[in-house]
Amino acid sequence: MASGIPYTPKPSTDIFTPYQTDIDRRQCKRIVPMKVLALGLGRTGTASLRVALKELGYTDTYHMMSASVENPPDCLCWQDAFAAKFEGKGKFGREEWDALFGHCQAICDWPAVAFAKELIEAYPEAKVIITTRDVDSWHSSVMKTVNWRANDPELKAIANFDWAAGLYYPMLRQFWKYFFYDDFENKGKQRFHDYYQEIRELVPPGQLLEYRVSSGWRPLCEYLGEPIPQIPFPRSNDTNNFVQRCRTQNRKQMMNVLLRALIVGVPVLATALSASFAYSKYLPKVALPTSAIFAAAS
Repeated sequence: MASGIPYTPKPSTDIFTPYQTDIDRRQCKRIVPMKVLALGLGRTGTASLRVALKELGYTDTYHMMSASVENPPDCLCWQDAFAAKFEGKGKFGREEWDALFGHCQAICDWPAVAFAKELIEAYPEAKVIITTRDVDSWHSSVMKTVNWRANDPELKAIANFDWAAGLYYPMLRQFWKYFFYDDFENKGKQRFHDYYQEIRELVPPGQLLEYRVSSGWRPLCEYLGEPIPQIPFPRSNDTNNFVQRCRTQNRKQMMNVLLRALIVGVPVLATALSASFAYSKYLPKVALPTSAIFAAAS
């Protein structure tokens, strides 16, 4: 637990987000082999690639949504990884990666890209893919989506009260701080170029697929040695869908907070009132003049 942040269970009152599981990955082990490291930056088609890899049988395929939406306690492992790599606290190696990814045969999207070197070293048997796109269109897309989310004041406020948001938002801020130097708008494009060059230097020639999802199934399947599915290549997670999904998530988490406040707050108020009435029995009785009683009533 390099970050020092303890695991806390999902509140029973979080009924508006039933799709969010509560698995403490720190306690997990590897149960399937890791086969694919898709280390392209987010917003280069990684959501579509995740669906495609699942269609090819790589189940599960890890994605930022695995932590942000599906199992928020994953964020604790990511915080441990950030603390180990960027703050020199504790360790985060193959054992810890297996705990986080033990149920996965593939990885894609961020925050995994912040640990590309570590993952390549931890899983040398895995095939490496980098999804890419035009840097200008990529930057524009991230500005409207994940950069917006990393600076979303509504999410920041909810994170003070909601279980899932309280796990996700600090982790997202850590990623933005360490990977994009907390200045994506001005440094994002250069980081894009530097990152892809780093991957090309890390992976030997001939062992890396540089891939655009617009190319469809053929280059992906040929590289992985898989038959080409007889269905169209998936397209998902466009800009409008991303923003709407995040806003919907905010609303559901707000409802969780309100419900918990209602259920927890009413008994607390009732207890306080009961104690006040009980205490009042021991106060001296003071007779008020009739005129004062009518004045108070008015």
